This record gives sequence, C-alpha cells and structure tokens, in this order.
Amino acid sequence: MGVLPPAVCPLPAPVASSAFVPPASTPAGQAALERLRAWPGEHRVAVGLSGGVDSSLTAALLVEAGWQVEGLTLWLMSGKGACCAEGLVDAAGICEQLGVPHHVVDFREHFQAQIVDFLVQGYQAGVTPLPCSRCNREVKFGPMLQWAESERSIGRLATGHYARVRHGASSDNGRHQLLRGLDGQKDQSYFLYDLPQEALGRLVFPLGELTKADTRLEAERHGLRTAQKPESQDLCLADHHGSMKAFLDAYLPPRQGQIVLTDGTVVGEHDGIEHFTIGQRKGLGVAWSEPLHVVRLDGAMNQVVVAPRAGAARGEALVGAVNWVSIEPPTEPMELEVQVRYRSAPEPARLIPLPATDADSAALRPHRVRLEFAEEQFSITPGQAAVFYAGEVLLGGGLIQS
Repeated sequence: MGVLPPAVCPLPAPVASSAFVPPASTPAGQAALERLRAWPGEHRVAVGLSGGVDSSLTAALLVEAGWQVEGLTLWLMSGKGACCAEGLVDAAGICEQLGVPHHVVDFREHFQAQIVDFLVQGYQAGVTPLPCSRCNREVKFGPMLQWAESERSIGRLATGHYARVRHGASSDNGRHQLLRGLDGQKDQSYFLYDLPQEALGRLVFPLGELTKADTRLEAERHGLRTAQKPESQDLCLADHHGSMKAFLDAYLPPRQGQIVLTDGTVVGEHDGIEHFTIGQRKGLGVAWSEPLHVVRLDGAMNQVVVAPRAGAARGEALVGAVNWVSIEPPTEPMELEVQVRYRSAPEPARLIPLPATDADSAALRPHRVRLEFAEEQFSITPGQAAVFYAGEVLLGGGLIQS
C-alpha cells in the first residue's frame, strides 16, 4: 500500500461529539445505537465519508452513541464524480453539521495505479475486472486504517457498508467472520470478501442491520444534508466519465475485430472487446437466427466469441487468489453457495481445493479451488469474483480464472 501522502486540507481541532443531539430515534435506529453504545473497548473511530447518505448516517449514529468521531475522505479523482468534487463538499458539510473534524487525504496517484491502470489492462486482455473489491482492499480500508492509526492514533474504522462482522471473541472458530447485511437488496458483503482478518477486527458497520428505507428515515431524523441525495447506480469511474464506455474509450483506442461463433464463423464486427462481457445477449449488433450470448473474450485474437444459449452455459469454474475469511482454508471438498456477480443469486456448488501454482505462491495468494455448480451458469466471467457463503456467513472468495 505504501505510505499515505499528507492531508491536503487543514485539520480542525476536535470538537466534542456531544454537541449534536437529534430527536427521538426510529426502532431500527435505536437498535443500532444500543449496539454501538455496548461496543467493547475504546469508542474512538475514523469514519470513511464519501459524501453519500450511507456514510453520513454512519457518522451521525456514532456521534449520537457517544463515540469520538473523526471524518476521513480519500481524494481519488479530480473533477466530476460522486466520490470526488461533490462528495468532498458533502462530506465536509456533514462533519461541520455533526461538529467533528474532517480530514482529506490525496490518494489520486495510488488510485490511478491500483484501479484505473488495473482496469484498463484487464479489459485490454479480454478480462472483465472487478474493481470494487480490489479498491476496498488496496485503496480504501487498508489505507484508511493505516492513516487513522499513524496520524490520529485511532484504531477503528467505520463505513456505511451494508454488511456485518462477528468479531473473533464471539465466533465459533475465533476468527472475525463477515456476514451479509440484513437488507438483502443492499447487502454489500460480496465486495468485501478480500479483506484480511486484521482489517475485519477493526471495522464497524453501523448500517449492517438497517434497511435502506431505515437509513433514509434516520438521515431525515438527523436532518442530514445528504438524506435525499440520489444513489449512484454506476461504478465511480463511470460516474466520473459519464459512462463506462466513455471511461474505456478515454484509455483504449478503438480496435476493430470480429465477432465469431465458437467454430470460427464470422457473424459481425466490434470496435473493442472491452465493451462486451461474458453472458451478454443484448447490444451485440449481430443478426442471427437465434439469440447469441458472449461466451469468451479473446484478447490475443481481438475476438468476441458468441454462441446460442444452449452453448453458453458452464457447469464449472476455476477460481484463484482465494481469500478465506470466516473459516480456515479447507483441505477437503465442501458444499456451499456461490455468488458470481453482485446482483446474482447464490447458487449451490461443490468446492474442491486445488494445489497452488507457482504464480499463486509468488503473489502470496496460494489458495485455488474448482467449483462444480448444481446447475449450469450463464455468467461465469473471468476477472469477476466468486464469493462463497454458508447462509449469512461469507466464507471466502476469489477471482474467476476460467
């Protein structure tokens, strides 16, 4: 991760959290407050603030629960974008409203290297990368925890994620366990599968047992300026550039190539494999006797490979760079549920541990597995995450290789 650069704005003197006294809480908010008040250990925390309603309410609930709160915003991009110009202003406004310090750290160079360059290289090679889990590990949680500890002597970090952590003292195996958020429509545990145990032990997720509707009501109760702020529906880079296509076009020149069937028959042309994803059916620009689905992106040949639905399903997947979160790495096959996209339903599968390759060991991520699905899947996409669950508990996850 390297050393964080210095803050880019003056740091205000700490203000007592008790300065803010909101009206009576809703039942869901009251339950959240009780959990926070009963939290063991020191009640000092840095709150990762993006300028959205979720992180804003996270800070407000912690303040109301009597924690000593300091806001922390990473400056990731210049110009337009929910996590940048507008977000910085709203995050600063929330801290002013709550009477807590706000720190801004310039992390644009690291974000460029770890996320933007990573995405461009992946798309260019025919992979559909998953930036959010990588960003959480390499750009957000680790750096924020590091900064809070080194600059403010704060050992805990809170964010507005809809997820929960069962800390080691209360879990069956002594490990910190990552759990789904109670709101199934907002659960964000999928994007957190790659966090290490050390980070999980220091995280606080006040919204883990709230629904999005609860969050809006609580934000209104606190009179937060972000209470009705619309949610971004896209990746921050897509927001920043106007669309994901515009982002890719800014970094990758058009590369015309062929759209082919699995037998090599040419059925169309494309202007860049980066604009396609595995399982895609609409927008192919191909007229054929039956609907076609993207089954492979061939970076070497610059081809989009398509097939009818009957030939698009896959029953197995190879997953590497696995991070085992809530359990020790298994040595025997096991039955579990697997989620291969953020919005996809968990599917039953058999997981078979595999020996690590030299590349896995060199990358210090030696765990590899093969997944055998109970039913064939249409969205197994190299570069995306396969995340393993047992009910509400996130067991681990890794990147789909094939």
